[in-house]
Amino acid sequence: MTLQGRIFIARHGETVFNAAKRMQGDKLDTPLTLTGIAQAQAMGSALAAWLGTRQTLSLWSSPSGRALQTLAIVAEHIDADWHSATHDARLQEIDVGGWAGRTYAEIMAEQGNILDAEAGLFSVRPPDGEWYDEIAARLQHWIDETADQRGDRLVIMHGMSSRVLRGILLALPIDPRWKAPVAPSLPQGTMVMIGNGEEKIINQGGGTQLA
Repeated sequence: MTLQGRIFIARHGETVFNAAKRMQGDKLDTPLTLTGIAQAQAMGSALAAWLGTRQTLSLWSSPSGRALQTLAIVAEHIDADWHSATHDARLQEIDVGGWAGRTYAEIMAEQGNILDAEAGLFSVRPPDGEWYDEIAARLQHWIDETADQRGDRLVIMHGMSSRVLRGILLALPIDPRWKAPVAPSLPQGTMVMIGNGEEKIINQGGGTQLA
């Protein structure tokens, strides 16, 4: 199934752990930095300018605090009721298992390179964690379960999981390395709109953290 209407997708703004290059995954949570707040403000302002007047969106978010903090800022710009948002765990970030809370440098000092630099994705599965096909399965379940909902929606989520959602909605081929369709990375602070199988950038972020 596919979604009705347009879907605006954004990753949360930069967090304290992002800035420290420390793993968060789906369990740990840290607040937005001042840079992250500015990114959320820029996305909200761009979305308001793009939508114009008298356009409403249903609000969706990962239940992570960093996503909800970003949503609250964006929602204020479009005069939307933050409390009406649906918090759905299927929009969470990849589960990084035993890597949670640790820095990338610490992990790679122990077990070598864990990243595919070109793709910006993990090259090995997190211990006791999740892989991209499992993210795709839960996101496809969300799509199928909510496919009859009419109207446009705003979704605030995470770096890796948003790339999988974009891949599904854009009908990208399954990459055998990740066992899932994964869209290209975008700078943190970027918001996109997907409609009729096409993607448009609403706000181009300038962050160094790719999503």
